[in-house]
Amino acid sequence: LLIHNGLLNSTLWLFLLQTDKLDPSRDTVFFRDGVRRIDFVLSYVDDKDGEKKQERRRAFEANLEKRGLELETEDKSDSKDQKTYFLKIHAPRDVLATYADVLKIKVPFKKSDIPQSQDVALEWLTQPFRLPGNIMHPEPDYFTYHFDKTKTDFFLIGDKDTFFPPSTRNRIVFYILSRCAYYKEGQKDREKTGIKRLLSNGTYTAAFPLHDCRYWKKGRNAEERYNLYKHWARFLCFYKEQPLNLIKKYYGEKIGIYFAWLGFYTEMLFLAAVVGLICFIYGVLSYDDNITSKEICDPKIGGSIMMCPLCDKNCTFWRLDSTCLSSWQSHLFDNEATVFFAMFMGIWVTLFLEFWKRRQARLEYEWDLVDFEEEQQELQTRPEFEIKCTNRRLNKITQEMEPYLPLHTRCARYCLSGATVTFWISLILACITGVIAYRLAVYASFASIIGNHKGESGNHKNKTLLVGGLITPQLATSVTASCINFVIIMILNFFYEKVAIWITDMEIPKTHLEYENRLITKMFMFQFVNYYSSCFYVAFFKGKFVGYPGNYTYMFGKWKKFRNEECDPGGCLIELTTQLLIVMAGKQLWGNIQEALLPLMRNWWSSRKGRHNPENHYSRWEQDHVLQNFSQLGLFYEYLEMVIQFGFITLFVASFPLAPLLALFNNILEIRVDAWKFTTQFRRPVASKARNIGAWQEILNSVAILSVVTNAFIMAFTSDMIPRMVYLYAYSNSTSMKGYINSSLSEYRIPIRPQNMTEDNWFRHFNTTCRYRDYRHPPGHKNEYTHTMQFWHILAAKMAFIIIMEHVVFVVKFFIAWMIPDVPSDVKARIKRERYLIQEHLHNYEVERLKLQLSASFITEPQTSETSLTPDKHEVLSECL
Repeated sequence: LLIHNGLLNSTLWLFLLQTDKLDPSRDTVFFRDGVRRIDFVLSYVDDKDGEKKQERRRAFEANLEKRGLELETEDKSDSKDQKTYFLKIHAPRDVLATYADVLKIKVPFKKSDIPQSQDVALEWLTQPFRLPGNIMHPEPDYFTYHFDKTKTDFFLIGDKDTFFPPSTRNRIVFYILSRCAYYKEGQKDREKTGIKRLLSNGTYTAAFPLHDCRYWKKGRNAEERYNLYKHWARFLCFYKEQPLNLIKKYYGEKIGIYFAWLGFYTEMLFLAAVVGLICFIYGVLSYDDNITSKEICDPKIGGSIMMCPLCDKNCTFWRLDSTCLSSWQSHLFDNEATVFFAMFMGIWVTLFLEFWKRRQARLEYEWDLVDFEEEQQELQTRPEFEIKCTNRRLNKITQEMEPYLPLHTRCARYCLSGATVTFWISLILACITGVIAYRLAVYASFASIIGNHKGESGNHKNKTLLVGGLITPQLATSVTASCINFVIIMILNFFYEKVAIWITDMEIPKTHLEYENRLITKMFMFQFVNYYSSCFYVAFFKGKFVGYPGNYTYMFGKWKKFRNEECDPGGCLIELTTQLLIVMAGKQLWGNIQEALLPLMRNWWSSRKGRHNPENHYSRWEQDHVLQNFSQLGLFYEYLEMVIQFGFITLFVASFPLAPLLALFNNILEIRVDAWKFTTQFRRPVASKARNIGAWQEILNSVAILSVVTNAFIMAFTSDMIPRMVYLYAYSNSTSMKGYINSSLSEYRIPIRPQNMTEDNWFRHFNTTCRYRDYRHPPGHKNEYTHTMQFWHILAAKMAFIIIMEHVVFVVKFFIAWMIPDVPSDVKARIKRERYLIQEHLHNYEVERLKLQLSASFITEPQTSETSLTPDKHEVLSECL
């Protein structure tokens, strides 16, 4: 609310009021004649390399005109900075028809006769969340078919000037720009092709389609951007549904699919957030029934148990009750409800993915994307592939020569790419290892500092409860290490994004889809290791390979003195919760700052410098020129952010049931921030088609399967639930948890007095033994310091729990996936009916056209030949009928 209603209004409102007074003839999306629509704009400036760039521009613009495009230039004297030229591009009807045929663009041929869904009971309950009908459904529902230039009368063409919407027009023009050469006639240089290369070498400074109007005011016969801002991009609309059809119409199907997926994901998060909140509330309400924490905090039990030092240097013996607060905190997340929630999330993931498939199938039909991928695959060939691949071979299907990358070249590029990815992933693991070493090294320092504070108090026991309970060495180490790890994650992300794009470009993928999938795979592999490795360490490695007093296990060997970390007596789950909370919340906070606050601060600073004034932005193309460019990988980063969040709330959700709730709040804000960026901060993107979310679907499926395994292992090996259950049902004498703490701690005989303690303190405050967290035989036993039978019982119970939980969840997942069809039955019926109508109408159309041709030829032939040919003509006509 502060972002959208405070800072925005205070810095930009004066600008919005002033620009309303501008000459309306300049704020237009048409050429000077007011008839031809501006489909694309190119901008450029004069500089020191002006002659070379001017020569390229002349050749490029001449080739554009040869392809049928119409151009109009705005001189630099008409721009505020007196430097920038604007080249406006218009595609005439013939050009649009030609390339619509080439690109197989679907257009309407018959109004749909399928009845709309009927009103459901209690629909009035959802009325506050609904948008007006003209916003949700800006276009009538039609049956569509691929455009054919030779059959224009087959389609429902009303106004020829508006038959192709602006999103289709800018897509066609960009297709031409991407494949138009800029070498002169008679020359042949394949690398001198496409607007992307002209942008990269500075010949043009920008290339973009225009927004149809200003977002705060309707334009002349143009109000789509205004409606998107009014009903979608404002944060006060956070509880409203999204106008997906209007988003698709204005920005294209690819952006529409993203917002449809994000909205559906957010809706499904509501259920997970409610269940997670209930589990957390159960932990709060069962606070007083937590016998384990009561024993730890009891001065007669926890206060009398002396624990062995947690490090070799500077660490003293400590009393168990110093971990009183952390044991209570652990109970909030480590209780009986956590097991249920872990299993529920395994099922929730399946429901989310299966219902999304159904939602996606419905959108594919409604947006005419059912046959898109198969028919458009060849048309998606990247211009970079055509330019860089000089070898040609015969396509066995089309029987045409096409560019290709030789096998030996491809293998060499793939090997270099694989080596680069391996190096960077190894670098991440090295950084994580460094963070672990930091945890081991500074733990002793924190223990020494906190221990010194304790020693300064006259009342040792009270100081232990106060300082040791609030700021334990474990907590201080975990928080600082998590913060350092988060900073490292952000730094590595910055560098690897550039490396991933470089190695993907080096591989020269053939199609845009292949390029995106390869980049997605590389980036997710990196992000997976970068974001989740620290959580995996805390969940599955910390406290698992410690050893015992007198025989500890050391990282890098004993000579380094980095003793492996131990968990609190309450378990490592609270540390995993801390790690997850810091990394997840920190990433979301930093992402929102980048996406919302920084653009607003940039606008504020620009307004202070006087850049946002009516003299500066007096034309539609100049207003859009100063906006941020939406890159081809813009949606890639949006998807990546959400998929990483999806991993946090599924892979480690057993340690933090409130994670879905945090994700829900973030996504409600994320939808409106993204909508605000697209509507007000970005130039209008070139419309692109996509029938689904692409490779992200397989990544989500993989994360969903892995999440079942990780949560089962977290409950078995990170949580203290299984040891407590084994004690309760196998070792407790009173069928209660009394005595569990004493049962979970082993005893060690201290051979000599520690060097850092005086003899007086040694005899007055300490016994000759200390306790440590493990299940081993006590000193004096014939098998002293070896594992007890209880240890093996617990281990067997953990393995059994993993097997049972995984099998139960997987069986339920597969059963749900089998029960829920990917495509709704009504969508299947509509697809079949549309295909039937296409065949029927095409047949009738061809018959009618043939009848007209025969009739025309019959009238124009001489009378003498009419009699002899009439039977044949009637015979042909009857056969057609």
